[in-house]
Amino acid sequence: MKFILSVAFVFLFVTGFSQRPGKRVTDKPTGKLGMSYHDYRRRLTVPPYGIIKVRALIPKIKSDEGDNEALNKKDYESLTLREKFTYHMIHAESYSQNCDYIPPPKNESAKIFAYIPDAFDEFAWSERQTKFLSTNRDSVVAIMRESMARTRKAGINFKQAILEVNAKEMIPDIISAYRENTVVKDLDLLSLLMLLMKDNEYEPFLLSGSYKKLYAENTSYQTYLNYTKANEELIIKRATDFYNAEKK
Repeated sequence: MKFILSVAFVFLFVTGFSQRPGKRVTDKPTGKLGMSYHDYRRRLTVPPYGIIKVRALIPKIKSDEGDNEALNKKDYESLTLREKFTYHMIHAESYSQNCDYIPPPKNESAKIFAYIPDAFDEFAWSERQTKFLSTNRDSVVAIMRESMARTRKAGINFKQAILEVNAKEMIPDIISAYRENTVVKDLDLLSLLMLLMKDNEYEPFLLSGSYKKLYAENTSYQTYLNYTKANEELIIKRATDFYNAEKK
């Protein structure tokens, strides 16, 4: 019987980041972070809205014949918009078994990857969940902005939600969170900026050497740029130029 993802969430803190369930990597903690950068990359942001109520409902979910784990309609409709947001951010309903386990890359904290990790291991958001995010896009963006302004962090679930709703207007929020987090340099926020430029076909980025190196035909999920101050500044400048161009 496969591991039920939702059980892990019972042990999360009410606010802040949570530890993503799954295989742990036995590398050493990173400085003030107190954990490996590999683990940090896979942490979720846990919204506080109705968190106790949501956590009480999740263990009651029964798997269907496809091993999907969706909250029943009655309980789902009992949630407010913000409580539904919390539910979606900590629980994905659709089972999608991953391929063979791929060992984590070495020296992750020195690499800007082409893509961000998956948020929920062997699960993904269901059609109901992605529809909620898109239908309530303005509210979803506002909630994530509130959280990122307060914590100066964005968990992997927030990053995935930003891509899901194409929240390019959050580029300043992403840059601010990246710059103001004094505990860890979250290079996946730079990856997120590049993915927004890629998904929106921002021509200066599509013509760049960075794009060719990261997203050419023969590249892989773990293709990366080496972290350097020059690469950091270039990504932020391009993303800022893209944001300003979109505002006009």
